[in-house]
Amino acid sequence: MPVERFISFRLNGELETVKCTPASTLLEVLRHQLQVTGPKEDCAKGECGACTVLMNGQPVCSCLVLISQVQGADIVTSEGLVKDGRLNPVQEAFLEEGAVQCGHCIPGLIVSATALLMRNPNPTVDDIRIGLSGNLCRCSGYTKVIAAVQKAAAKWRE
Repeated sequence: MPVERFISFRLNGELETVKCTPASTLLEVLRHQLQVTGPKEDCAKGECGACTVLMNGQPVCSCLVLISQVQGADIVTSEGLVKDGRLNPVQEAFLEEGAVQCGHCIPGLIVSATALLMRNPNPTVDDIRIGLSGNLCRCSGYTKVIAAVQKAAAKWRE
């Protein structure tokens, strides 16, 4: 039986300490222990991006990150992008542009788009495509998603 350990990290601005096996994934801990449901398990191989979170400001697939790697890290999920009850510019733009369909991939897309705008507040369409290339959506043709990121970029710069 694997030995459980205590792991502490910041989740959406709050310090969390969890007891789990070091081989548990960040996604498993987020969803099953902390009841954070934004990141979704889909492929469990890091290919779809549905589980994308920010780890120390960088987008990562939480299904590939072992919880033992998270000690002392700063983790932000789509839920953590909401500040004082207000959606961030990317979340607002996704709603305004109708880029939300089934909702399964949207949290990961929003986290990846936020990371893109943190690095590049004035992305071209190609920059957006590259920035979201790790996120698969089976419901959209990405046209509305790209429009939403463009709108969010304009809001971001304001």
